[in-house]
Amino acid sequence: MTKSELIARLAEKNPHLYQRDVERIVTTIFEEIANALSRGDRVELRGFGAFSVKSRDPRQGRNPRTGEQVSVDAKAVPFFKTGKQLRELLNADE
Repeated sequence: MTKSELIARLAEKNPHLYQRDVERIVTTIFEEIANALSRGDRVELRGFGAFSVKSRDPRQGRNPRTGEQVSVDAKAVPFFKTGKQLRELLNADE
């Protein structure tokens, strides 16, 4: 599902809201999650999952085209861990 599909579906389920308002709400939620992660905070949505930031240490990598060793700097990467309810929903048919 893309962001525009999410906005369209939410607008469809909430006919009392204008689509531009739904778009503003969705954009604000995504911005707040991104801002929290950039501050190093953890974002937890009960039943859905938790977003956090993990640090990757610097390392030696390889250029896949030439095979030459290259230095890869340390970096922060987003991490998502699913919540219990979401895992149960995804595995309900097993």
